[in-house]
Amino acid sequence: MTAFFDTNILVYAASSDAKRQPANECLGRRGFASVQVLNEFVHVARRKFGHDWPQIEFALGLFRASLDDVVPVTLNTHQAAVALARDHRLSFYDALIVAAALQAGCDTLYTDDMQHGRKIGGLAIVNPFDEGGG
Repeated sequence: MTAFFDTNILVYAASSDAKRQPANECLGRRGFASVQVLNEFVHVARRKFGHDWPQIEFALGLFRASLDDVVPVTLNTHQAAVALARDHRLSFYDALIVAAALQAGCDTLYTDDMQHGRKIGGLAIVNPFDEGGG
């Protein structure tokens, strides 16, 4: 299994929420994220949680160390996301996550933002906070 992590997994892993433990268990399996995911994490950490820059930079360093790679969002990713949003009725930003996961060769996307059990191409959507999802 090759995993890709959506932003919410990183957010919960850095929180005191009850979802922290399952999020950290997911990250412990290693996998991929995109630059978009890291950008969204920074936005949430600053705007929603009010973390200061040293806290955010520390968390980003931990995430990067636990990932196999951070993949870029390229023009090809963008074009694939447009088609995925159109064909699968995804929000554009969810489609960017799916496109990056597919381009990274992942077969599992950990997220709680999309339908658990759904398959898009060779990618299975898994909600690790759902009973039996992790």
